[in-house]
Amino acid sequence: MVVDPEHTSAHGPKRSQRPQRTHQQVADELRARIRSGALRSGERMPTQAQLADEFGVERGAVRQALRILQSEQLLTNVSKGSPATVASDPARALTGPQAPPVPTTVGLAPRIAAAFAAEHVEIDAVCLTSISLTLAIGEPLRQIHAGRLKPAKVDVRVLLPSRDIDLAFPVPVGGRGDDWVHGRWLAMRNAQGQVLQHNLLALRATHGIDVHVTFRALPFTPPVKLYLLNGSEALFAYYTLTRREAEIDHEQREMFDAQGSQSMLFSFRQGPGLRDTTFVEQSHLWFNALWETISSELVLTNS
Repeated sequence: MVVDPEHTSAHGPKRSQRPQRTHQQVADELRARIRSGALRSGERMPTQAQLADEFGVERGAVRQALRILQSEQLLTNVSKGSPATVASDPARALTGPQAPPVPTTVGLAPRIAAAFAAEHVEIDAVCLTSISLTLAIGEPLRQIHAGRLKPAKVDVRVLLPSRDIDLAFPVPVGGRGDDWVHGRWLAMRNAQGQVLQHNLLALRATHGIDVHVTFRALPFTPPVKLYLLNGSEALFAYYTLTRREAEIDHEQREMFDAQGSQSMLFSFRQGPGLRDTTFVEQSHLWFNALWETISSELVLTNS
């Protein structure tokens, strides 16, 4: 492989002259090389020591960067013992800023797992229920319990619709006046939120991680779902309504609903691109404005 002089290793005094890079910046650069073909399918990566020397960072930052790329299906065989390998078909990797949109069930978990490679994990979410987030959190939890991830702090904030509003959806076909749909949604909202909260707070006792999980209620039904990760990434999807049946009390009933787990997830990331960076920044401003103004305390109970 011909190596661009820009990518050659820095040795000796040159290393100290470089500004310290973050693990995310290392991941971004290596991702760009894989996407461009500078690092080819099946090729072994440089060793972690070589990458640390090249980027002027500690090996821990390199390991975090490699784990991010592994979670994006761009690398395989990431371990302390031997160099990682570029995936056999990196063009088909399903996540990352250059990836095409994918269903939430496919795209969210790898991005959440990558976010947990940071020392301080920050996740903000706006959604109808937290079911997709609860499922996606499962992967980093497994990696934490396996000893492959160890964040020091986790902060999660979730905005959900208030129980006291007339939801725009889900609603019965034929109009309101029947509270079976609202009751079904409320039970799901509360159950998923409680599971998410319990699983994350358990990390305090099991791994000594400083965890905070907070919910607040919105006075409207969000037409989109949004996940903000570590202040640098925004994942966005539309709730698209469909007419479907559900069995309630042994009776088939129709409703207008949105199955958010199948919504196509678009990824935006802060970086050299002004469009993506501005989207992430504006998404944070929007979330914080809702959190600090019209949202209210949310208690996850049905009563």
